[in-house]
Amino acid sequence: MTVRPVARDRRLRRPDRVYPGYVLDLDGTVYLGSEPLPGAVESIAALHAIGSRFVFLSNNPLERSGTYAARLRSMGVPVDDGDVVSSIDALIGYLRERPARRILAIAEGLVQDELRAAGHELTDEPGLADAVVVSWDRTFTYEKLQRAFTAVRNGARLIATNADPYCPTPEGGMPDCGALLAAIEVSTGVAAEAVVGKPSAHIARVALERLGLPPGEVVMVGDRLLTDVAMARAAGMVGALVLTGASSLDDLAETAAAAEPDFVIANLDQLIPDQPKRSPA
Repeated sequence: MTVRPVARDRRLRRPDRVYPGYVLDLDGTVYLGSEPLPGAVESIAALHAIGSRFVFLSNNPLERSGTYAARLRSMGVPVDDGDVVSSIDALIGYLRERPARRILAIAEGLVQDELRAAGHELTDEPGLADAVVVSWDRTFTYEKLQRAFTAVRNGARLIATNADPYCPTPEGGMPDCGALLAAIEVSTGVAAEAVVGKPSAHIARVALERLGLPPGEVVMVGDRLLTDVAMARAAGMVGALVLTGASSLDDLAETAAAAEPDFVIANLDQLIPDQPKRSPA
């Protein structure tokens, strides 16, 4: 996936001040593949030096939060492990509040390991499951679809880590959890009771708790209108769309009010206004 420069456009709207807090999406916002996106590292460092706080957010459940933090540090981004929140964190928090007796996990090994570590019992038998957890699973098969179908039709709850249809990659993208969830929902006729990653209130609450700031003093920055910006609007945060990933300027014309961004920037260096003004934290 090639990142093309965005020409000056009247639809671009950059912030006019520096905010106390920022929640940044990762894939397609801070980096693409193993490379940081233009202006990302420098802009985060500059805002960090001013005193702004950061939390990094990912719907991608294929790695632990600490692994994402280590990747950011290798790129030169100052971040602690606790500054990264993933959809796995949101999933564990959701199940802590709404526990399941036995879980059928349509997921890769990491998510299964994290569920077991949190004290949950997993099963491959659809008849024993009272919850089906769906995550991004690159080993997804028709057999797994059949097991999930049978469990849900037997009354098991349906929960998903995220609803992204695909994940941006340098090669053009990969089908994500949303594609697998759609297959289960369409075949069973049952909608998931919760999608705990973006744009849900579950992961937004975790991010805001980590920052310790009121929503109105936090900018959520991401490359997807229907996840990043929609979550910001629903949670009361300021929403900023960055044009380095999934959504484009043309998508703005069809955007519903619930996903209308407050700011539209070509890349992260436009988070810094021409004449920085900061409101107190």
